[in-house]
Amino acid sequence: MPAAALTSKPLPTQSTARRPVQLDLPYAPVEKRPLPPGRPRDWYITHNRRLKAMRLAIALLDSGVHLPTQARNETIRGTAELIGVHPPSDTTCHMVRALMRYSR
Repeated sequence: MPAAALTSKPLPTQSTARRPVQLDLPYAPVEKRPLPPGRPRDWYITHNRRLKAMRLAIALLDSGVHLPTQARNETIRGTAELIGVHPPSDTTCHMVRALMRYSR
């Protein structure tokens, strides 16, 4: 039997699948550590918004949304509901699209 017949065909990845690969739900949240004290309130708000935008961008990329033009506010909010995050504001949705744009 030829060696090529013994090798198994690899599973499809997101780029080769005919339909979007099912989104894996988060396994276990990372252990939270307290944020550094003494910063202005705006710093904490921006920091948490960036973390939320990163989580949403990763979830969108995993679900097959690769272009910022595909990520409308409704799509981002639907993904937030799917992964168990509070619905993002318009500012956070804009930040998600910016992260997807600059990751290319």
